[in-house]
Amino acid sequence: MTDTTLLPLPLHTDDDPPYDLNAFITRFQLQMAPALPATHHQRRAAVLIPIIRRPDPSLLLTRRSPHLRKHAGQVAFPGGAADPEDLSLIATALREAQEEVAIPPASVQILGTLPAFDSSSGYQVTPVVGLLPENTPFHPNADEVAELFEMPLRDAFTLQRYHSLDIKHHHQRHRVYLSWYQQQLVWGLTAAIIRQLALHVAMPEPVYPPHRTSFLP
Repeated sequence: MTDTTLLPLPLHTDDDPPYDLNAFITRFQLQMAPALPATHHQRRAAVLIPIIRRPDPSLLLTRRSPHLRKHAGQVAFPGGAADPEDLSLIATALREAQEEVAIPPASVQILGTLPAFDSSSGYQVTPVVGLLPENTPFHPNADEVAELFEMPLRDAFTLQRYHSLDIKHHHQRHRVYLSWYQQQLVWGLTAAIIRQLALHVAMPEPVYPPHRTSFLP
C-alpha cells in the first residue's frame, strides 16, 4: 500500500474565494506574540515574511542557490544573521531582503514579528511580517537565490498540509515540518514559520510552544 501522507495536497482552484488580507492584518495585529530573550550562546538572525498585496495575496519565497555552503537548494524566506550596525532585527530582515531579492526597505509595511525560533545551527531567528505592494519589482541575487516563487496565503495557511517528523540531530531530538507546494518542498524552519503564522491568525487564542523549540535546518 502506498503511503501518501507526504504527497502534495490538491491546490485551491480559481473558483475559490481569495484570502481576506484585511482580516489577516486585523487578526495578526490583535494578537500579541510573547518575546523570548536570546541566550548568551546564541547569535541573532531575522527573516522577512513578504506578503504581496495581490487580489489573491501570496507569500514570496526563495529557493537558495545550490552553490551555497549552508542549506543549499532549500526553500527559504530572505534573511540572515544580524550585523552589529543593524539597529534592530527588523532592520536585519529588511537589509537581507534587499541584498537577496532587491526589495526596497521603504516599500515594506511592517506588521510585526512572530516569536523567535531556535535553529539547529545555533541562531535565534525572528520572523518579521511585512506587506509589499503588488507592483514591487524583484531582482534575485544569483549568488544567493536560484529561484523566486509565490505561495497563495490560502494554500500556505492550510494547516493539514504540514506534516511533522521527529528526528535526532547531534544527539538531540528535533521536530521537523514538511509540506509540498507545486514542485517545491517546503520544510524545516521555513515550514515551521509558515505554520506558526497560520496558527497565529487561525485560533481563538494563538498557540505558541510552551518552551523553546528548535527546528531543522
